[in-house]
Formats: sequence, structure tokens, C-alpha cells
Amino acid sequence: MTTKNTIAVLVNDHPGVLQRVSGLFGRRGFNIESITVGQSEEVGLSRMVIVTVGDENNLEQIEKQLYKLVDVIKVIDLSSKPMVARELAMIKVKAEPPQRPEIMGVVETFRAAVIDVGTTSLIVQVIGDTEKIDAMIELLKPYGIRELTRTGVTAMVRGNA
Repeated sequence: MTTKNTIAVLVNDHPGVLQRVSGLFGRRGFNIESITVGQSEEVGLSRMVIVTVGDENNLEQIEKQLYKLVDVIKVIDLSSKPMVARELAMIKVKAEPPQRPEIMGVVETFRAAVIDVGTTSLIVQVIGDTEKIDAMIELLKPYGIRELTRTGVTAMVRGNA
């Protein structure tokens, strides 16, 4: 059964590691839906959070192939554990003054924030799971989305693990 998988990969913080990891996915025919990379709790190591789609066999192959890369320290299948996952989006929406109260209603409903106000636009920041971001984008489309950027998913296992 094909499912969305979230994988955390702890890697050495060296130039070219991101390219090698993403290249591995491409060579094996696996698509990356999102990838985020940043410092980890250990100096010299970075954490990648990768969202991909596949079945259990695909996930097993991805994990085996990742461990073959020299700079990969640890691979964790976050999808198999209780996890917290978040994404950030910034959405520039057309907002003439008469439309702003309606747009602000959407912003408040999603516990989002207006982070910039222009003469004919607003930039909205929303943080949450992918479904929340998708829903907010759908509700803002009728006003006219001028620009959109998303971070991709970042995630951690819940609790003491």
C-alpha cells in the first residue's frame, strides 16, 4: 500500500551531502515531496526531514540506500511513530482595503498572522500540518494569490523517544 512517509536523516554537516541524498532518491526513482535541512542538537551534524511516497518495500530500500552514503549517521522512519509535524507558508494575497476584513477572518480562523501590509496586498504567515496549509491556500485563492512559498515539513517523534 502506497503511503506518505516522513524520514529523519542525521548527516555530517559537509558540503554536498544534500546533493548526494537527493541524488540517491532521483537515481532510485523515488520522488521527494518535501525536504528540510538544518542544524541538529549535535555540533557538526544536520538533520534532514524528507517526505516521500511509497510502500513498505520502497521505504526499506530508501533506508538501506541512505545508510550506504558515507555522511549518513542515522535514519529514522518518523511515520511509524507518534510524531509532531509542522510546515510554514507565507502567502501574498491581493487585498484591496474593502476585502481586508474578510481576509482577516480567514487569517484568524487559522490562527495565522499578517506579517506585512501593502497598499493592495497582505502577506500571511501560517504554521501547521500540511492539511491546514492546503486548506488556508484554498480559502485564499478566490482573493488572488500573488505569491506563495512553503518550507516543507519538519517533524519530531513525540514524547521522550
